Amino acid sequence: MKRKSLRATSPDRGELLVAIMNSLSDFETLKSQGWYRVPVDTAPKRWPPQWLAFYQTKAFEEEAHTVRYFGRVGKITQAPRRVLFPNERENAKSGRVYYKVQLESLQERPQPILSRRWRRIVFIPTTMAKFVRAEEINDLFDDSPLEDALWQHFCRQRIPAERQWEWRFHQDRYMLDFAVFCNEGNIDIETDGDSYHANPEASVTDNERNNALSAAGWNILRFSSLQINDRAEDYCVPKVLETINRLGGLKEDTIVPRKFYVLQDGTAQQLALFESGADYDLD
Repeated sequence: MKRKSLRATSPDRGELLVAIMNSLSDFETLKSQGWYRVPVDTAPKRWPPQWLAFYQTKAFEEEAHTVRYFGRVGKITQAPRRVLFPNERENAKSGRVYYKVQLESLQERPQPILSRRWRRIVFIPTTMAKFVRAEEINDLFDDSPLEDALWQHFCRQRIPAERQWEWRFHQDRYMLDFAVFCNEGNIDIETDGDSYHANPEASVTDNERNNALSAAGWNILRFSSLQINDRAEDYCVPKVLETINRLGGLKEDTIVPRKFYVLQDGTAQQLALFESGADYDLD
């Protein structure tokens, strides 16, 4: 395993795939044999990647909830599980077919990419450019330019939103563009592009989704492309800050809730006393 300084390449969407690494035995296989498996039936749409990186879960203790290791993809083949693991006893998954992704080498980032919270991450298709610049997991997402634009405003104001947050309600699974966690409720922030407003079916689906979120205590903010592109600083961000304050400030491991106030020349935040990072448990 070698450390390497990173240099951004062309910003092709999906050229790098962040995949979950939740098993010490799988990591040992990666280090010793240089390959990782991806189920063919659940592989991401942006396939194949040119690079693979790995989000490590609770099993890795000190390295948990980070992206540290990556490598350039070499050969990709397909094989059933019984071929990949010939010593494994025959079971219901033995016939499942996987992509066997061979890496040219396994490298380590100079600085790991951190996750503030435990997340149900399986795959994050992104670009090498974003991977190079990323400091935290939310910097990696590459789903829409509107989300990217709003995320940059949140970063400048130190609003700790979580991008592409998975929320489950009974049998339904929803992906929130941004989630912000407050002391007296949570905020779902959605970015609605022009195609959204021209799609009647989307409004029906979102109505059911909004009702489910509202019933569970979520506060929903929706911003159009025009609002994000032209009025992010004087409308979108202030509306988010106003909602955070109304909901009792940010939910963090601090003694005093963190709220925000607005100055004439921009927005400043009121920091909590004795601020420290939260310890999030995988379970």
